Amino acid sequence: MELLEYKHLSKSYGTKQALKDINLKIARGKIIGLLGKNGSGKTTLIKLTNDLLVPTEGEVLINGKRPGVESKKVISYLPERTYLDKDMTVEQVITFFTEFYDNFEPEKAKKLLKDLDLDIYQKLSKMSKGMQEKVQLILVMSRKAELYILDEPLGGVDPATREYILDTILSNFNEGASVILSTHLIADIEKILDEVIFIDKGEIKLTSSADELRNKENSSIDEIFRRYFKC
Repeated sequence: MELLEYKHLSKSYGTKQALKDINLKIARGKIIGLLGKNGSGKTTLIKLTNDLLVPTEGEVLINGKRPGVESKKVISYLPERTYLDKDMTVEQVITFFTEFYDNFEPEKAKKLLKDLDLDIYQKLSKMSKGMQEKVQLILVMSRKAELYILDEPLGGVDPATREYILDTILSNFNEGASVILSTHLIADIEKILDEVIFIDKGEIKLTSSADELRNKENSSIDEIFRRYFKC
């Protein structure tokens, strides 16, 4: 059984069609780049996977079942914007995650926070946007999930920290799990990708092994993406 499957998935907002007949399978044990320009349908696809939107047509299947209570137990999701209560301290958020998620590992979270010199007694409201995003990513990666979905995980992170964040993603996702990374910073993440998905105007344009695509085109994923979409 596939970890994640999209079957004839479409989504419309009124007269605008955001996704058109998406058919795709995501295997276990892969790091996958979901790559596309702004407005290409990446976030809509992610929200459908996380049961935050309802399909117009077709279906999403996680471990063979439609999104719901059970899928929320196996998916660890990092949205593009923070959703944490900024009046809470980092320590209080860790306690909340520990109580809410059976698969959350608080000691792992505390170690990663210490590595980045983040104070667990500090209120989120007193942290910069970049610091808040680091906290949220660490919380997401400290769950022992089957699927990690990260929407722009490097967006507010300074270049010096990106390498550490990528190492954190590589070394902290559960064995046999998969990671879907949606980002504009392709050059920064491509070295950790196993597979890539190009999406444009709500349609899947290309799916490939990252190494096979690089060898075939004799270029980096970033260069191929720029040529493909004429960026």
